Amino acid sequence: MVSRPASVRIPPRPRPAAAPAILRPYGRQTIDDDDIAAVVSALRADQLTCGPGVAAFEADLAAFLGARHVTVCSSGTAALHLAYAVLGLGPGDEIITTPITFSATASAAYQVGATIRLADVDPTTGNLDVASVARLVGPRTRAIVAVHLAGQPADLDELTDVARRAGVFLVEDACHALGATYRGRAVASGEADAAVLSFHPVKHITTGEGGAVIVRDPERHRHAQRLRHHGIERDPARWSRPSPGPWYHEVVEQGWNYRLPDIACALGRAQLRRLPEFLARRRQLAAAYRRAITACFGDGADAAVRPPPSTPDRESAYHLFPVAIDFDELGVDRGALMTALAARGIGTQVHYIPLHHHPFHHARMGEHAGMPRPGAEAYYARTLSLPMYPGLDPHQDVEIVIEALDQCLMELSR
Repeated sequence: MVSRPASVRIPPRPRPAAAPAILRPYGRQTIDDDDIAAVVSALRADQLTCGPGVAAFEADLAAFLGARHVTVCSSGTAALHLAYAVLGLGPGDEIITTPITFSATASAAYQVGATIRLADVDPTTGNLDVASVARLVGPRTRAIVAVHLAGQPADLDELTDVARRAGVFLVEDACHALGATYRGRAVASGEADAAVLSFHPVKHITTGEGGAVIVRDPERHRHAQRLRHHGIERDPARWSRPSPGPWYHEVVEQGWNYRLPDIACALGRAQLRRLPEFLARRRQLAAAYRRAITACFGDGADAAVRPPPSTPDRESAYHLFPVAIDFDELGVDRGALMTALAARGIGTQVHYIPLHHHPFHHARMGEHAGMPRPGAEAYYARTLSLPMYPGLDPHQDVEIVIEALDQCLMELSR
C-alpha cells in the first residue's frame, strides 16, 4: 500500500450526472407470465438446444406466415447471412439494396464475398425507389434486397418485376415487418426467393436474440438448416461413405453455429401466440399518433411534424413510428430535441444513418459510395422514431409524447 503524507488530500471524484430515466423508450419487449412459464418449462426439458422446440417454433411460424419452409437461427444478421449463402451469392456478385437500413443488410453480403450497390429511396417512406433500383441493375447483379422499413412494406410487385426481368433474386429483409401485409398477402410468406425476420427484443416478438430464414425451395431450406449447424449433414443418403455406427455424421461444407436454442424457441412460440394482439395494439397506437399529430401540428405537407405515410394497398406492422420533422426550417437541432425529450422520460431514435455515411461501408463501396441519393438524404435529415411498442397506452402515453414533442419544439425553436 502506498502511504501519503497526512497533509495531502485526495479530492473525491465527481460523480457523473445521472442519466434521465427513460420511461417510454422508442421500443421494448412485452413479456408476461405465459412467456416466463414457457421458458421455465423449456429449462426443465431434456434438451436445452437442438431439441423438438426448434422444429415446433418453425412450424408455428410457417403456419402464421402461410410459408413453406422456415429455418430459425441465432439473429436477424445470421438469417441474412444464411439467406445470401443458400442463394449461392459470392465473390464477384453485386447486391442492390437500400442505404436506409441497419448495417447487417450489407455486412452479411460481405460475409459471403459479395459487394453492395445502394439505390435511392422514396423520401417519404424511406423504402426503395423502384426506378433507382432498375437503373443500377448490371451484369454483376445477383440479388435485390428490399427492406420493409419501420414495418411498411416496400413496392414488392414492382421490385419482383425488376428482379424477374433481370434474372436476379429478390430477398425481403422483413426484420421490421412480421405481420405486415402487401396487397392482401403476408410479407415474408415465401413469395420472394428468400425472406428474413428478426426476434430482437424491440421487434414484434422476441426470443431474446434470434431470427428466421424463409424460402420456397426445399433444397435451399435443407441447406439453411445444415449451414446453421456447422455444415453437418445427417442424412445417410447424402453421406460420402457408409455409416460405421450411430455416432456418425459428416461435415460437408463450411457452416456456422447459428442455432437458436429450445429455451429461446419456447419464448418465441409463446410470443407468437400473442402476435395478433401485439399487431392490433401497434396499429391502434399508430392511429392515435396520427390523430394527435393532426390535432397538434395540422395535416398539410408543410406541417411541422408529419406521420409516416400509409397507402390502402398495404398494412404496416409498425415496428417503428418515424415522424418527419423539417429540423432546418424550424431551426431545431435534432440531437437537442432528442436530449430534451429524454429529460422528460421519452426515448427516441434515428432509423437510420445512411449506410454510405459509415466509414466501413463507404470504403467497401468504392466509386459507388458518392453516387447522389437525394431521397435517402432527405429522409435521413427529417426522420425521428417516436415510442412504439404494445405496452404503451394509445390514449395517455400518446398524448404525453405528442405534448412533450410540441413543447420541446417550441422551446428549441425560439
